[in-house]
Amino acid sequence: MTDQDDLTARRERRETTRVDPSNSRSWLLLSALRSEDFDAAELSRADQLVLDCEDAVDDSRKDEARDRVLDWFRTGGRAWVRVNERGADSWADDMSAFRDADGLRGVMLAKCESPDQVVDTVQRLGGDVPVIPLVESALGIEDAVGIARAPGAFRLAFGSGDYRRDTGAANEPLAMAYPRSRLVTASRIGELPGPIDGPTVGSSHPLLREQSGDAVAMGMTGRICLDLEQPAVINETLSPAPADVAWALDFLTEFEGAGSVIRDGSDKPRLARARLIAERSRLFGIDPS
Repeated sequence: MTDQDDLTARRERRETTRVDPSNSRSWLLLSALRSEDFDAAELSRADQLVLDCEDAVDDSRKDEARDRVLDWFRTGGRAWVRVNERGADSWADDMSAFRDADGLRGVMLAKCESPDQVVDTVQRLGGDVPVIPLVESALGIEDAVGIARAPGAFRLAFGSGDYRRDTGAANEPLAMAYPRSRLVTASRIGELPGPIDGPTVGSSHPLLREQSGDAVAMGMTGRICLDLEQPAVINETLSPAPADVAWALDFLTEFEGAGSVIRDGSDKPRLARARLIAERSRLFGIDPS
């Protein structure tokens, strides 16, 4: 077996366990110039890989970054791509390069501030490529509902670092509560999956767990991550705890055993929560024992 055959077999095995993008928890963001790491990142525990052609790439190397991604796609690699913001000269080049590209799972649109930017991106990519608007500014947060309702918007993501630079907000749960809540509410109104939270910078697992827990408490269901050690922690934190799964399964069994009849006002919200936990436990393979 050649090295390429071995890589192909490993990719096929990884795809059998990959969580679909609507429910993906960990979104690994990797510079599009780091082509030597693409294979390892694709095969990692990250639910999704995003190759970054925007902030991680100097303007003088944008063409090189696109070429590295396209070359890797030709070897069978598959990933999302973070493209440059609508209005930048490099956005049009991104659209031309990645339209109809085999291996492209979808794009994350940087610095999205309006529905029109989503629509333009969807149209330039051919109409069938899912687009994740990355909301990174006060203006984008305030128009989050419109962005979520834009035709072709797949799921919202939070560019928390740029948002803090734009607003002067601190990296603290209270300061991040408003933008997170806006994205969660907008996603619900736009009938999108739960939004993807911004990353934790650094390698501290306790801090990563804490900040991921804050995101979950606000209703976020995914997180951007920045290195190969973060996905495992994020996946665990954003998945239902085994104890919660056990409660949900017990509640559903009891409810169905009693004839699936609503007994009081607390049953409906508990039933909805139990069904959601049970569904997510199935998606993520959580064993309550």
